[in-house]
Amino acid sequence: MAPRTSLPHPSADRRSAGHSRRGALGLALAALAVPLVACGTDDAGRGGDASAAGADAAFAPVTIEHAFGSTTLEQRPARVATWGWGSSDAAIALGVVPVAMPRNSYGAEDDGLMPWQRQALDAAGAEVPTLLSEGDAPPFEEIAAAAPDVILANYSGITEADYAKLAKIAPTIAYPEKPWSTPWRDVVTTVGTALGRASQAQTLLREIDAQVAAAAQAHPEFAGRTIAAVAIDPAAFYVYTPADPRVQFLEDLGFEVAPSVSRLAGDEQGFYYTLSPERLDELTSDVLLSYVPDEARRTAIADDATYRALPQMGAGTVASVVGESYVSAVSPPTALSLTWGLDAFVEALVPAVRAVEA
Repeated sequence: MAPRTSLPHPSADRRSAGHSRRGALGLALAALAVPLVACGTDDAGRGGDASAAGADAAFAPVTIEHAFGSTTLEQRPARVATWGWGSSDAAIALGVVPVAMPRNSYGAEDDGLMPWQRQALDAAGAEVPTLLSEGDAPPFEEIAAAAPDVILANYSGITEADYAKLAKIAPTIAYPEKPWSTPWRDVVTTVGTALGRASQAQTLLREIDAQVAAAAQAHPEFAGRTIAAVAIDPAAFYVYTPADPRVQFLEDLGFEVAPSVSRLAGDEQGFYYTLSPERLDELTSDVLLSYVPDEARRTAIADDATYRALPQMGAGTVASVVGESYVSAVSPPTALSLTWGLDAFVEALVPAVRAVEA
C-alpha cells in the first residue's frame, strides 16, 4: 500500500508497516471477554458472523460520514474486508476476524501478519484471513473475491476513484477528512459503530488507557521529564511534533514535549519536520527518543560524528526503540499494537530517565 503519513520517510514506513511478547494485548482481550468470530464462514471452530456473542444486542441502521460522502449500513455486517492501517486490528480486537485484510511487510512476520495480529489470532484459535496484496491502490479483484458486505478503509490513502470502485463491491467507509490522518481512537470507534459494537469499542479504549496509565503510575520518574522524539536516517533528521500520535503516547506516559521541539519547528504545522545538522545542538530535552529499524542502524547513529552535537548523546540520555515492529506499533497506534509494544517502550525509556537523574 502507499505510505501512511505518520512516518516521514519511506524506508521506515510502508503502508503495511511500522518484541514485547509478554502478553499485554492478551490482558486487554481477556478483560473485554469478547469472543473472536470469523465473519461469513461456517467452518467448525470459526464461529458465525458479526452478530455473534459480543455484539450489541440489536443493530440499528447507521450512517457514517466520510471524505467521499456517507455510507449507510442497514444490517450488521457479516463479512468484513479492511484496507489501510488499524481497521483490521480494531475489528479483531472487537471480536471480528475480517474475511480479507492487508498483507504487511514492514515489521511483519514472514506470513504477512504483524506480530500483534498473529498473537491475537492464535490466542483465539482463529484462522488467518485472506491477506490482500500490497500496492498503491486497493487490489479490487481480490477484495471482490472475498465477497464482503462492508469495506473498512477509514485510515487509508484511497482516492475518490478508488472509493467509487470499492463502493461497487460493498458499502465502503473512507477516512473522515484527509488520507492517512484519522486519529487511531476514531478508527476504533468508527469500526465499532460499523460492526454494531460501539459499546465494546468504548470498553476497549478504556482498557487500553488503563494499561498505559498503569505503566505511567509504575514509573513516576517519567512525570515532568521533557522529551523529543526523532527518526534518523542517512538522508535526514526528523523531529516529531505534538500532533503526532507517537508524541501523544509519550505524554500519556507522563512526559512533556520539550519546548525546543516547538521552537525549532518554526512555521511548519505538520506532524514532523526536518532539522538541519547545524541546529542539532538546539534540540534540548531531558530525554531523546530515537526510532530505528535495527541494531545496525542504532550503532551507525551512535558512531556518526554528526550526531554528537546532540546534547543528549553526551549526557547518555538517548533512548532507542529498535525494530520495525516496534516502530510500526506506534506509527500510528492501533487497537492491538499499542499494548503489544508498551513494555518495550517503557524498558527503553527507563535507563535514559535514570541517566537524567544521576
